[in-house]
Amino acid sequence: MIHLQIITPEKTVFDEDVDQVSLPTASGQITVLPHHIGLVTSMEPGAIIYKKHQKETHLASGFGFAQVGSDAINVLVDLAAPEEELEEKAIEEAKKQAEEQMKQKHLLSEEEYATAAANLQKALAQLKIKRRHRKI
Repeated sequence: MIHLQIITPEKTVFDEDVDQVSLPTASGQITVLPHHIGLVTSMEPGAIIYKKHQKETHLASGFGFAQVGSDAINVLVDLAAPEEELEEKAIEEAKKQAEEQMKQKHLLSEEEYATAAANLQKALAQLKIKRRHRKI
């Protein structure tokens, strides 16, 4: 087992031992098992997936960092939401708002544009988690 702690600015989202964790990093999805080599990595919006007793749980995550040790993983992100907490209608609205802002690029400062792009990435990550079991 490896101890996983996921913290957002608002609260500690998860703090338990798990069998393995997959994290969305800037260089792609990585899977961490007990006794992993130590590392620090930046995280991109995507899915944090952890397995505990053969049960897989998906959380939508935002930007942040992860510190991996041989027996613990500390994840600090600006968003970490379990699938059941995601409200599709609100996420769709946030996505549309970010897309509209990005269309107005010529009116935005670089910081405003970067914020809109980040918000769009987080909304897309949340929608992917929310819709992952749907058949099209």
